Amino acid sequence: MLLIQYPKCSTCQKARKWLEAHHITYTDRHIAEDNPSYDELKQWYEKSGLPLKRFFNTSGLLYREMQLKDRLPSMSEEEQLRLLATDGMLVKRPILVDGDRVLVGFKEAEWPEDPA
Repeated sequence: MLLIQYPKCSTCQKARKWLEAHHITYTDRHIAEDNPSYDELKQWYEKSGLPLKRFFNTSGLLYREMQLKDRLPSMSEEEQLRLLATDGMLVKRPILVDGDRVLVGFKEAEWPEDPA
């Protein structure tokens, strides 16, 4: 199980505490130091079943600075994935990857009690 997160993010901190409280072992990956690649993002997006917009950190400073709210609707999926791969701070976090299951963001009710 892989947890892609940003240590200073309060939501990521809650996710880590939840995983530890449930005795779930995971590999930790710092999203800003080890940005997800285009191929990883494409694979996670396909496995997640979520709209691509859910992968964007819409509350982030960079998202706002780049005016992505206005730009994303006219961009192709390919362009959006390539943009996400340029900077980990554009990517919604945390992301939990467990085989074919991909969870984006942390909502306790969506996270499985039994990761198996």
